[in-house]
Amino acid sequence: MTEPSPSAAPHLRRLLALLADDAPAEALGAVSSAARAAGVPAADLAEVEGAVATALRIRGALRQHRRRELQLTALFDTAGDLAASRDLDDVLKAIVRRARMLLGTDTAYLTLPDEEAGDTYMRVTDGSVSVLFQRLRLELGEGLGGLVAQTASPYATPDYRTDDRFRHTDNINAGVLAEGLVAILGVPLLLGSSRGGTGKVIGVLFAADRSPRVFSPDEVALLCSLAAHAAIAIDTARALADTGAALAELAQANAELAEANAAVREHSAAMRRAEEAHDRLTDLVLRGGDVTDVATSVARLLDSPLTIHDPGGRPLAAVRPDGTAASAAGPDAEWLADTAEESRAGGRAVHRDGRWICAVLAGQELLASLVLHQRRRLDDSDRRLFERAAVVTGLLLLLRRTVAETENRIRGELISDLLGDAERDPAGLAERGRRLGIDLDRPRLLLVAESAARERLGAAALRYLFGGDIHGVSAEHAGAVVLLVDHDQNGPDAGTGAGRSPGEVARAAAAQLGHLVQAPVTVAAAGPAGGPRELAAAYAEAARCLRAMRVLGRTGEGACVDELGFLGVVLGNAQDVDGFVLATLGPLLRYDERRGTHLVRTLGAYFGAGGSLIRAKDELHVHVNTVVQRLDRIQVLLGRDWNEPGRALELQLALRLHLLGGGRER
Repeated sequence: MTEPSPSAAPHLRRLLALLADDAPAEALGAVSSAARAAGVPAADLAEVEGAVATALRIRGALRQHRRRELQLTALFDTAGDLAASRDLDDVLKAIVRRARMLLGTDTAYLTLPDEEAGDTYMRVTDGSVSVLFQRLRLELGEGLGGLVAQTASPYATPDYRTDDRFRHTDNINAGVLAEGLVAILGVPLLLGSSRGGTGKVIGVLFAADRSPRVFSPDEVALLCSLAAHAAIAIDTARALADTGAALAELAQANAELAEANAAVREHSAAMRRAEEAHDRLTDLVLRGGDVTDVATSVARLLDSPLTIHDPGGRPLAAVRPDGTAASAAGPDAEWLADTAEESRAGGRAVHRDGRWICAVLAGQELLASLVLHQRRRLDDSDRRLFERAAVVTGLLLLLRRTVAETENRIRGELISDLLGDAERDPAGLAERGRRLGIDLDRPRLLLVAESAARERLGAAALRYLFGGDIHGVSAEHAGAVVLLVDHDQNGPDAGTGAGRSPGEVARAAAAQLGHLVQAPVTVAAAGPAGGPRELAAAYAEAARCLRAMRVLGRTGEGACVDELGFLGVVLGNAQDVDGFVLATLGPLLRYDERRGTHLVRTLGAYFGAGGSLIRAKDELHVHVNTVVQRLDRIQVLLGRDWNEPGRALELQLALRLHLLGGGRER
């Protein structure tokens, strides 16, 4: 009995099962081989093979549909990611990362045009390992990217190095070689594309492999779709950035407008305050106010203690905001002088070490300095107020100086007549003095000053008397400047306080006048003296002292005849011989008196022997070592210069006068 032929049905069922399980194409093809091996008749075998071919086509269509479904899903996800991004850097990184993921390439990157530089640069990369490639810049039209940008069309190359459709350059070739890229796909990022137009290319998106690869039309289309989304996202991000910038500018404009309105209100208030200050200071000038009134007003307006100092640093006024007197102690005179000079040079008030200083000027001459003891910064209106106060102070000081100059000129004529011929009419001179407010019988010191800067000395003397607490009068007489200053003023800052010697007063005057004149000033003093005759005699003594100082080379110093040694004895009216002897030999006389020694006698014998120790010891009848020991003691008491020619002459004259006066050489 013949066996039935094998049926094709089991193989067809097997084929359907494999298709349902998405088996590989090899498994589907194996079904026809199995049917042939099983001896399926030829007619049925043809049906099985036809069914296998159909199954393979169905499998391919299903896989393509699934791939497209995945790609569409990925595109939707990408669109969502890009729509959610607001930062341009985040947008660009998401585009490149998703391009590499969708196409499964080794790397992806994006280039953007640099409108300022006129070229294209590598903006973002993903999967790149070469720094050279990441920093690559391309001229317009170069490389695959240049071709894509110029044509606004996608281009793909399976092997970049051998493709001659685009212009190769050494720069690009080096970057591609460093990255190891072979297959490259580039698509344009288009904005505004429409039917019949290509739109504007705003960049190029690339996907690349490090091995040869042929990009399929589906892959090209997929990257183009991603690029379309990317272009819109980039434009949106830029638009958002521009909108944000515009909003920020608008907010800034609103803030500036509000600030401007506040500044206008503040300026209006400052102007009203400045007008009030101007009216108040002007009223002070019209009412004949003084610098203390100015200081009081400014201290109240600026709510800070204020002091006014003359060029030498001495206080002219010191007040608190409530109008009460403040401490007259001001900053260091040297610091004040330097800071006032800085203010004078700049023409503005300056802030230093917690104080505001403004120079009070008449032209380039420094009249005074205003010091506002305020640590905080002054705004412009307060600073202008402070500087205006300095102008008003300068005006008041100039008015005061003008009045003082007029009064001093009239009084100076009296002084000139007094010094020229006091014997002619002493009573008339005294009466003229009383009418001018000068009591000639009041004890005064008489100073005679001279300087090479003679033309400036008269004005400096007036400033010396006018600028501080010194009371007196000055006049130019016989080529010098004569000053009569009160001798009964109190206080060490008064310039001539009670108890100060004429020499001390002369030295202080020489220093201050020299500072005002900016040249050495020599001052001789005499007195105190009262009455026309005594004052005339004091002038004669001071004039002789001044001539002696000139001969002695003591230019720029101050002294009186009592400080000139034996020349003072010769030149002085009082001829204080005992005072000269005591000043010269006093240390030896007192030592001999206390110890019972013979230093004065030894000194006389030494000078009498012409400086010979041998002759001196014979005169004294002592050993030569005793003479040496006594001379050593004399040097200790008188100083190392006791045997210098000038000092030795004074000592010898004092020894003679001592003997003439009845003194004994012990």
